[in-house]
Amino acid sequence: MDSDLLLTIGHHFLVFALVGILAAEVAAIRPNMNAGQIEHLGILDIAYGIVAGLVIVVGFGRVFYGAKGPDFFLANHVFWAKLGCFVLIGILSAFPTVRIIGWRRACKADPAYTVPPAEAESARRFMIVEALLILPILVFAAMMV
Repeated sequence: MDSDLLLTIGHHFLVFALVGILAAEVAAIRPNMNAGQIEHLGILDIAYGIVAGLVIVVGFGRVFYGAKGPDFFLANHVFWAKLGCFVLIGILSAFPTVRIIGWRRACKADPAYTVPPAEAESARRFMIVEALLILPILVFAAMMV
């Protein structure tokens, strides 16, 4: 197998994993979560961050070491739109991540802590917007021929 195929397969697996982890986060976040649920959500969020980083690394591996080469990608406005959506998702994901970190700290200080409903709903809304922004990324990916 050539490096382009391996990079493409890896990139696709990572993107699907990212979507799955985000879906798991959306499903896991709820009002009045207890310490165990918050810990589970924190682990999912860490995995989400790691996989997102790997998506970027492998994606840029495709840009610089893939068959199409950097000239194709760097001059392609669709590539930049796709990357812009991904960056926007990353920016939006900071809000729930900061909340989850705060909830984990609160649990360490008070094991009986539960997540206030308004905070859980607010963080969940950000996650849903992140998920919705995956749709244009898929469209842009299909447009890159």
